[in-house]
Amino acid sequence: MEFDFSWLLLGLPVAFVLGWLASRVDLRQLRIENRQAPKAYFKGLNFLLNEQQDKAIDAFIEAVQNDPDTSELHFALGNLFRRRGEYERAVRVHEHLLSRADLSQVDRDRAQHALALDFLKAGLLDRAEDALRRLEGTAHEGQARLALLAIYERSREWANAAAIASKLDESGTASFSIRQAHYLCEQAATQLAAGHETQAIALLETAVQTAPQAPRPRMDLSSLLLVQGHGQQAWEHLRTLAQANPATLPLFARALLTAGKACGEVDAARALLLHSYQAMPSLDVLEALIESGAVPPDGTSGGASGSASAAQAEPRDWYARHLEREPSLVAAARWIASEKFEHEQFHPQVQRALDHAARPLLRYRCAACGFEAQQRFWQCPGCQAWDSYPPQRVEEL
Repeated sequence: MEFDFSWLLLGLPVAFVLGWLASRVDLRQLRIENRQAPKAYFKGLNFLLNEQQDKAIDAFIEAVQNDPDTSELHFALGNLFRRRGEYERAVRVHEHLLSRADLSQVDRDRAQHALALDFLKAGLLDRAEDALRRLEGTAHEGQARLALLAIYERSREWANAAAIASKLDESGTASFSIRQAHYLCEQAATQLAAGHETQAIALLETAVQTAPQAPRPRMDLSSLLLVQGHGQQAWEHLRTLAQANPATLPLFARALLTAGKACGEVDAARALLLHSYQAMPSLDVLEALIESGAVPPDGTSGGASGSASAAQAEPRDWYARHLEREPSLVAAARWIASEKFEHEQFHPQVQRALDHAARPLLRYRCAACGFEAQQRFWQCPGCQAWDSYPPQRVEEL
C-alpha cells in the first residue's frame, strides 16, 4: 500500500494555523496575567499606605498567585505577616523562599535573616539562634550578632553574650567594653551565689580591667572585699572610682564611708563626700555626710568641716541647708521629723502624710522607657537597656 503525500501537504497548513491560534491564546493569557499582577501589587501597596493590612495581605497573596516567582512580593508578604503577629505564616513564606533553587545568594541571605526575625518575634529562641548563626560571613552578620546578643542576655547566658560582644567590639560596630564588664559581674554574682568567692573576685577584677571607669565592677568588688575584711583594698577601689567618675558617687556614697571607716580613712571619705555634694547636691550623698558626722559648711563657700566639731553636727542642720539649695520634699519631710511643734499631737499624722507623698520621689527612673523602681537596676527590667538609670533619684532629675 502506497502512502498518499497529498494528505501531508494538506495537514501542514492546518497544523500551522492551529499553532498560530494557540500562540495567540497564550499571548493573550500572558498579557492578562501581566496586567493583573501589577494591578494586584499596586492595590496591595495602596492598602498598605492606608494602613489596611488585611486588604494589603489579600492583594499581595493574589499577586503571588499570579506570579509565584516574584521574590520581592514574598518578602513583603512575610514582613506583613510578622508585623501582624502571624508568625507561623511568615515562617512558611520565608521557608518557601529558601527552598527555591533559583534564588540568588543575596536574596537567600535576606530570607534567612527574615526567617530568624520571625523566630525571634515568635519567642522561639533556639530556632532563632540557629537561624542567626547561619548569617555569619554575610551582609547581615552585624544585625545577626546584635540579635544573638539580645537572645543571650534574655536567657542570661552571659558567657555566650560576652563572646558575641567581643566579636562586635573587634568588628568596630561599637564599644562593648562596659557591656562586657556587666557580663563579668553577672557571672561573678552566679559564682558568689554558689559560694565560689575566689572565682567571683577574679571575674570582678577582670571586669575592672575591662572597664576601669564603670561603677559596677568596683562597687561589686569592694562590697565583696569588705565582707572578707579587706577594707583597705575596698577603699582604694571606691576612692579611685570617685575620682575617675564623680557623677556616680551617689550610687556608692554609703559604701565609700563604710570602707573609709574600715581602714581608718573617715576624714578622707568625708572630704570626698563633701566635695561631691558641693558640686552636685544629692540626697544619697547628703545621707552619707550626716552618717559621717560632718558639719555643714558655712554658706556656700565650700569650707570643709573640721573633725573636732563633727560630734556637734545635727541632721536637721544638713536638711535645712539642703533646702536652701534644692526645693526637696524628701529633705523637708526629714527636717520636719526632727522638729517640735506647738500641736505636737498632730505631728505623727502630718509626718506620715509627708513620707507617703515623698516616697515616689525616692524612686529611680529609666531614661530610656520611664520604668520606675525603688531600687536602681543596671539593666532596666522594662526595656532591657543597660545603664539607663541615672545616679539621681526621681526628685533630683
